[in-house]
Amino acid sequence: MSEGGGDAGAKAAAVEEDGGTPSTAGSAEDGATVIDAEAKAERDSWLPRWLVAHPLYAGWAWTLLWAGLIVLDEVVDLAGWTWYLLVLMAAMPTLISTLVVLHATPRSHLRAVDATVLGHFFVRFLALVAAFMVWAASVVMSASISTTVQSVIGDSEKEVTALGFNLMLAAVPLVLSVLWMAFIVRCAWFLRRLRGWRQVPVKTRVPKKFLRGRPRLKRVVVGLAHPGLLLVAGLGTSLLALFVDAVELTLNVIG
Repeated sequence: MSEGGGDAGAKAAAVEEDGGTPSTAGSAEDGATVIDAEAKAERDSWLPRWLVAHPLYAGWAWTLLWAGLIVLDEVVDLAGWTWYLLVLMAAMPTLISTLVVLHATPRSHLRAVDATVLGHFFVRFLALVAAFMVWAASVVMSASISTTVQSVIGDSEKEVTALGFNLMLAAVPLVLSVLWMAFIVRCAWFLRRLRGWRQVPVKTRVPKKFLRGRPRLKRVVVGLAHPGLLLVAGLGTSLLALFVDAVELTLNVIG
């Protein structure tokens, strides 16, 4: 009895001594947290509710819209540079979201701790096969271009050099398109490991501090940073640009 009373008295004395400061400070802290959370919520209130609920569907709708404009551009035959602008716009939302998510994620979050030795070597094997195929294609193309130039121009060294430089300039869009596609595939590969294929992943490897306190904006950004959407919006439209626009430019220069 006396022991319990002594403890209660000691606690009461401690509270009186501090003047109730701990409880007041805790209340102030909680109030500040609530106010801060409300302020951040208001900052993201401009995001439409349907976009927050279905970010991936919004991304697909955006991509289809610009894909339709790309087809219309091909039919109407507008200026050549508009094609690249439309391709960039089609991939813009998912690309920006992907870059933001990947920039905020340390590489340590993507360590392949569950990868097998066989899987590791198989991926390296596929990379070597792809590199060999690219090298072989470049050799064949170089020989073909050299033969074509010699047959069209003849033995004029000056004209052969000028046409060679023109072909190099014409090849720049092709090279950039291939590098762009490799970049898109690599980003999609990391996104798959980082957040999976779901529209709103339940469990991700995205750092917890990423957009902390702003769940609406985080949901939209992570939803748009989807590997499938990135592949379709970035890789699909790039393939169209490669096989329609860039090839036409090369044929025009040769002709």
